[in-house]
Amino acid sequence: MTGAVPEPLPDWLTAARRITVLTGAGISTDSGIPDYRGPQGVWTRDPDAEKLVTLSYYLADPEIRRRSWLLRQAMQDADPQPNAGHRALVDLERQGRLRALVTQNIDGLHQAAGSSTGLVHEIHGTVAQVVCTDCGDRMPIRAALDRVAGGEEDPACRVCGGILKTATVYFGELLDERVVAACTAAAADCDVLLAVGTSLQVWPAAGLADVAVRSGARLVVVNAEETPYDDVADLVVREPIGTSLPRLVGG
Repeated sequence: MTGAVPEPLPDWLTAARRITVLTGAGISTDSGIPDYRGPQGVWTRDPDAEKLVTLSYYLADPEIRRRSWLLRQAMQDADPQPNAGHRALVDLERQGRLRALVTQNIDGLHQAAGSSTGLVHEIHGTVAQVVCTDCGDRMPIRAALDRVAGGEEDPACRVCGGILKTATVYFGELLDERVVAACTAAAADCDVLLAVGTSLQVWPAAGLADVAVRSGARLVVVNAEETPYDDVADLVVREPIGTSLPRLVGG
């Protein structure tokens, strides 16, 4: 079934008591954060922007790092806030039906909306902290951005002098195996996998749909564009996330 949210909702969805949610950039666009791969996505309009989050370019080029810090500063200044899609998933948790919330996003908006930290698995890391690529020292991103605002275009680690980056997983970096394992377990142990605002093209997150379906779960895709998993999904919703998701998960 593809299109609008069905009325009434399928019995298998309303009866589901262990729902694992996978979110991508599309859930945060209503908060003013652009997606990456959509028709107006950051990388669609400017393919060079991908270099800002590619580890080899970042480590080798001070200009890339300078641009990256300016981008992070702009994001902080914009102060994005959770939207109706994020709040709908908080409601799902309050109903006691949320098994886990796996997110490809780094913006922290699920936690800001009220989702429990223990249920949120940030598969691509978080922009809330920065980490030294040499010694591993961590600090809040605000501390690094204050230095940028003070004139340091490319702030270095104050412990060892190494290169700092956000605590996000750049292209060319390995994911945290513990996080991946937790995400895989959540996909294998659910009644429904609800994929929201994700192209389902980036692995291993996209593979969670395979894990869930093989384990007998239903698959729901909520995304403006087609995904590789639409043909195997039990329900595909093309309506805007901010209006469709509260209806899909309403108690």
